[in-house]
Amino acid sequence: MFTGLIETTGTVLSVAPQAGVTRITIGASTELISRLSTGDSVAVSGVCLTAIDIEPFAFPPRFSADLAAETIARTTLARLKPETIVNLELPTPAGSPLGGHVVQGHVDAAGTLVALEPLTPDTETTDYRLRLTVPSELTRYVVEKGSITVEGISLTVASIRGNEVEIAIIPHTYAATSLRTLSHGDLLNIEVDVLGKYAERRGENSSGFVLTEQYLVANGY
Repeated sequence: MFTGLIETTGTVLSVAPQAGVTRITIGASTELISRLSTGDSVAVSGVCLTAIDIEPFAFPPRFSADLAAETIARTTLARLKPETIVNLELPTPAGSPLGGHVVQGHVDAAGTLVALEPLTPDTETTDYRLRLTVPSELTRYVVEKGSITVEGISLTVASIRGNEVEIAIIPHTYAATSLRTLSHGDLLNIEVDVLGKYAERRGENSSGFVLTEQYLVANGY
């Protein structure tokens, strides 16, 4: 699993349809690429992919991944162009601190960027306000002060009105992720908090179900 704490950014080198699949190739730092082995998981802007064709000594260092039909349908990756900046995160080792929240890398759908505005313009250390719309079927999993993953980034919901979500962005997150490259109308990979889904499903199957610490531990959280 992932935590939504972005390690670094990478750059799309190519998105190429091949026989039966679409292959995406990402350039990134030698430090990150050298930690990958064939078959490892890596989150690319919130999408869990399987790394192949790893080339730590190429210029730039790079890896590739094949996009399944479900990935193409649910995410933005197949629409990306060369030179697009993407967020990268490797899985969290068992026993490590969970700095963000439980992120699976299983994107639910694409949202749309409405605005990303500095609270204090012309100041490098300003906070930002991110506003985006999410598909209506996801809004039941989005709650004020709850967690949401946007482009692989673990973020906290400031407010939700209808299907428009507002999120506070600190200067570090803006500077260290792909958020700084986004524009109005861009599509964003969205993963809602999986714990909300489990709670809903258990509630459907058992009217007396209560989400407890013991349940979370027993189910691997």
